[in-house]
Amino acid sequence: MTVSTKEATTMKNQGPLEGAVIAVAGAAGPAGRAALLRLADAGATVVAADADAERLASAVDAARYAHGGATVTGDTVDLLDPAATRSWAEKTEREFGRVDGVVHLVGGWRGSSTFAETELGDWDVLERLLIRTVQNTSLAFHDGLLRSDRGRYLLISAAGASKPTAGNAAYAAAKAAAEAWTLALADAFRKAGDDSGPAAAAAILVVKALVHDAMRAERPNAKFAGFTDVTDLADAIAGVWDRPAEEVNGQRLWLTPHP
Repeated sequence: MTVSTKEATTMKNQGPLEGAVIAVAGAAGPAGRAALLRLADAGATVVAADADAERLASAVDAARYAHGGATVTGDTVDLLDPAATRSWAEKTEREFGRVDGVVHLVGGWRGSSTFAETELGDWDVLERLLIRTVQNTSLAFHDGLLRSDRGRYLLISAAGASKPTAGNAAYAAAKAAAEAWTLALADAFRKAGDDSGPAAAAAILVVKALVHDAMRAERPNAKFAGFTDVTDLADAIAGVWDRPAEEVNGQRLWLTPHP
């Protein structure tokens, strides 16, 4: 399902996503930076959002520098605020005339050594980061994605949602809830479609965990078995637009072996 970087690299402003407008939520981290680079490389106009203004500006500048002429913008948005999230969605469509995708990369992790040591305060944090931001972005962009001829909502999830471990109860439960919400969005897109299928799609990209160059540098002897590199995740994200909406809508797209 992925498209290699070599295959996706085309002449400037002639990428396979040329003309698409894609919003990236949680864009300031390593996965967000990789997604901005990959989507800009494919020709998309990329609208990035994060709560960390400094890191977001760095990520946006890196994508612009790597792909001269690409339109990559950044907005500091509190995705826990439904009104602020809706304003971001409305601004995006107003300024660029359309919205063709939302990539949800807001993350966070809390865990414990054993199930009995689970802190319910961890759930409070993860519910906001991993569920509420999905709710707010999906509701805010729902109508715009339906107006697109290639709308996609992509949630990045973890294999642990399907096979929780004792010390990851809060994290796995939050991820599972976020997946359920995204699948409900997929059903809404299905019902809004016609006999030829849905025009928009919501899908889940499932990883075991993510790895990037800085992690490898910090732990040079670690194998990171089963981890997905953020550049491979970015390839997979861009590749979803290569597939028909009906094929990916409501699907869990596994980038790691199914548990």
